[in-house]
Amino acid sequence: MLKIAYAPVYKYELPPGHRFPMEKYDLLPEQLLYEGTVQTANFFEPDPLDEATLLLTHTPEFWHKLQNQSLNAKEIRAIGFPMSPQLVQRGLHIAKGTLMCTHYARQYGIAMNIAGGTHHSFANRGEGFCIFNDIAIAANYLLHQGFAQKILVVDLDVHQGNGTASIFQHQEKVFTFSMHGEKNYPLRKEQSDLDIGLPDKTSDREYLQLLQQELPRLLDQVQPDFVFYLSGVDVLGTDKLGRLNLSREGCKARDKIVLQLCKQNNLPVAVSMGGGYSEKLSHIIEAHANTFRVAQELYF
Repeated sequence: MLKIAYAPVYKYELPPGHRFPMEKYDLLPEQLLYEGTVQTANFFEPDPLDEATLLLTHTPEFWHKLQNQSLNAKEIRAIGFPMSPQLVQRGLHIAKGTLMCTHYARQYGIAMNIAGGTHHSFANRGEGFCIFNDIAIAANYLLHQGFAQKILVVDLDVHQGNGTASIFQHQEKVFTFSMHGEKNYPLRKEQSDLDIGLPDKTSDREYLQLLQQELPRLLDQVQPDFVFYLSGVDVLGTDKLGRLNLSREGCKARDKIVLQLCKQNNLPVAVSMGGGYSEKLSHIIEAHANTFRVAQELYF
């Protein structure tokens, strides 16, 4: 059974006019249920992450600031959300959702989080709408518990996974792969184990050829026993912040390449949704929904 992390706390009330599309966290489950791709039994509601697991990845100083709401104005501005205790709780639930997905993925082959992909979060700070780094937290948990020995992070959000790259820069058991828009945020890139920076307006054909060429080679090279996949849909040509030019069909084909390779190689995969900022909310929902449709088609 496809297990999907979702909690009402995922949707957080933002000030009017904020550019982050929080509505998608309610609309995506509704769409998947309406069309029959999933049933209510597919969803599970994660609890908040515990402090001990959080501190395997994030620094005590950063956690203390969040607990006491003592981030300064510059730190809050870098995150991009108005700070509140509710926002911190949201992040803890999302991170626990991805962590729980690792257990379900080991059982069923795949599990997915309606949210997550908060790859701009560093060990000691948040950036770019990201507070806690859910994939890094779950990866460190797997290593700490001995549930994995070699992890591959496949980050196909349009923005480089700078926080994830920084967290694992000295960790040989985690290989970070980011394929992203070279001229996009963040202006200052960190160094992943493999970075592929794409030129503006890269379209389906070039993107998919490159992914089809690189990912099988990486799986052979890295020999992971667990995969995290960040499936951001801000690669779409309709995305306000993306600068690439993939179609929804191309984005779906991307998901199929990644998940098919994981399934063929018997690699459990936990999927986090990542970004999506198209003008029309329906474009975001449809592209995200395709990731779940592909998972059901391939695995169940």
